[in-house]
Amino acid sequence: MFVSCLSSPLFRRVEASWILFFLFSLHFKVCRELLSINCHFLFLASKQEMVAFGKKLKERQIQEWQGYYINYKLMKKKVRQHAQQIEVGTQDRRHVLKDFSRMLDNQIEKIVLFLLEQQGLLASRIAKLNEQQEALQQQPDISEISQLREAYREVGRDLLKLLFFIEINAIGLRKILKKFDKRFGYRFTDYYVKTRANHPYSQLQQVFKHVGLGAVVGAISRNLHELQEHQGSYLSIYDQPAFPFQEPVVDSMKAAVDRLTHSTNYLNFLAQHALIMQEELPTSEGPVDDQRYHFMSLLLNLVNTFLYMVNTYIIVPTADDYSMSLGAAATVCGIVIGSMAVAQVFSSVYFSAWSNKSYFKPLVFSSIVLFIGNVMYALAYDFNSIAILLIGRLFCGLGSARAVNRRYISDCVPLKIRMQASAGFVSASALGMACGPALAGLLQANFKIYKVTFNQETSPGWLMSLAWLLYLVWLWISFREPCIETEESSAAQESTTEPVENDALEKGLKKPLLLNSEDKQETEDGDGEFDGSDGAPEESRGPATSIGSAYKLLTPSVKVQLLIYFMLKYAMEVLLSESSVVTTYYFGWSTSSVAIFLACLGLTVLPVNIVVGSYISNMFEDRQILLASEIMVCIGILLSFHIISPYTVPQYVCSGLIMFVSAEVLEGVNLSLLSRVMSSRLSRGTYNGGLLSTEAGTLARVVADGTITLAGYLGESKLLNVTLLPSLVICVASIVATCFTYNSLY
Repeated sequence: MFVSCLSSPLFRRVEASWILFFLFSLHFKVCRELLSINCHFLFLASKQEMVAFGKKLKERQIQEWQGYYINYKLMKKKVRQHAQQIEVGTQDRRHVLKDFSRMLDNQIEKIVLFLLEQQGLLASRIAKLNEQQEALQQQPDISEISQLREAYREVGRDLLKLLFFIEINAIGLRKILKKFDKRFGYRFTDYYVKTRANHPYSQLQQVFKHVGLGAVVGAISRNLHELQEHQGSYLSIYDQPAFPFQEPVVDSMKAAVDRLTHSTNYLNFLAQHALIMQEELPTSEGPVDDQRYHFMSLLLNLVNTFLYMVNTYIIVPTADDYSMSLGAAATVCGIVIGSMAVAQVFSSVYFSAWSNKSYFKPLVFSSIVLFIGNVMYALAYDFNSIAILLIGRLFCGLGSARAVNRRYISDCVPLKIRMQASAGFVSASALGMACGPALAGLLQANFKIYKVTFNQETSPGWLMSLAWLLYLVWLWISFREPCIETEESSAAQESTTEPVENDALEKGLKKPLLLNSEDKQETEDGDGEFDGSDGAPEESRGPATSIGSAYKLLTPSVKVQLLIYFMLKYAMEVLLSESSVVTTYYFGWSTSSVAIFLACLGLTVLPVNIVVGSYISNMFEDRQILLASEIMVCIGILLSFHIISPYTVPQYVCSGLIMFVSAEVLEGVNLSLLSRVMSSRLSRGTYNGGLLSTEAGTLARVVADGTITLAGYLGESKLLNVTLLPSLVICVASIVATCFTYNSLY
């Protein structure tokens, strides 16, 4: 009697729940102990980054052009003075807006007039070089042609300095406009940019369109191309625009212009999904950064991301069958799938802390743990143990090194290709999400080798254990550990390395100049006690060193964005995790049918991002897309409810597609806005914005999978509606919260 009770489905379900609860309860205690060790190291590693924005702006100016930059310090003081005047009642808001607008107009006029002057000087130099080139056409001389090409390159390098000048001034304008809006609670940025940019005599248009600079780039490119030896054939770039013209200076200029015209929208939108923090100001990256970057190591990080996503979703189509084969209810699949997310809550934190000291060791540890976890997952069938199954999945979650993958891209990949690397991170995740269920549909074998069973339930575990073993070998052979900078090495490097101004812009931002721009590095010096001082204490600008200090930095806007991220991950997890149970109950789908459905959902990720990143994001503001996407997710949830009988395949598939696609769009825009409204102190260190969003998403998955299992007690007939109800409530709450904070999302 007692033995039969122990083997009952109810006991197995309770056993699984207690295992999950016990391991989850250990999370925060262990995290606290682990991370206390890293706090001192974190402070040393990030000490060199804790410089006020005004000081950074001053340090990165081109010395001979200092008098023509935006006077950020003066304008910051003006903002503080106006705030004090309004508080004491000596000035009204209307006068303040008029005075500050006039001051901005004067600053922009100074910048634009200098820009036009420099453009004229560059044009004059090119005209003189053209005359020399015409003379050489009559009497070619190899040495003179070589000198002429070098002279054109020198003009190109001076043009890069001018592009750097534009970019750094645009950043200063964005910062001061945001500071004004934040201090006065007024949407001054919208008013100022729209009225100035749309005026026929606007000086801002010189910055937005930079037609003259484009002409200079074209002239340099064309002449360098014509001077290049082509065995007697002088082809124009206009005749063959796709001709592979290898010229570093031209490549640098084109990359800089592309960033200024925001021509890389799709990659930019993909990179937002990764929430990999970029530097606010253009920087000069010397030899050290080149030594830290290693292509094969980057590729190994992307492969790790891909394999982990495959590992996450490859069991979804068969989790319910596996649970029933071990004597548990089908809805225990929620715990089976969610146990990996529970462990990931823990692994995200300790891997983020570990990456302060090494990248190679965490990846090796991750591969070993994932190999063990998948072997245990597969062997649970032969041992007939739901506990081994859950422990195996917990091990898989403990091997989640996505925090290391993000950190490697953020710290070790040069700025000029960091956007592409971030987009690769998201693409690898999306591809893994699609391949996981597709592979599960193909693994239909059923045989034994030495009493070890290979069937559709265990094959995913065996396949992934083999994949992680091969990955571990490749990692051990090919990965190169980058140099981890300490306080001493950073100081030594700073004292011996001079800034390289000519190629600084090449390593700079990819953002637009003013409109729809990201302002990731919130300054602390203008909004509090240390306003107007670039020498504020380092701890006031350093990264958060604990959960408590990180929480204090969460403004209402940040909290709302984290709530939205929680909501969309919750809705997606409910849709994916219960798909096998719901479709089997209502439609009698096989494992292959479920796998095809989930794979098709995963394949929509990249096409949707192409459309949104290339077109929609250029037509609407991010906050508009955010609100519209939330409403569409809500519509998808409402359409998914089983209200009218019979419940049909078109209703389920269409509502699921609307919900999933809308959630994907919402994720990119949500993370983009999160990076803007988040404090700069959350852009680095262990407790960074990427970690917070990962934790929010992982907790959402845990709650969603737990909800599925608990709803199973009510029966499979009520599972769909019971799990959708919390999704609807959270979605409506996020829409209301978005409306309350809408004006602060820019």
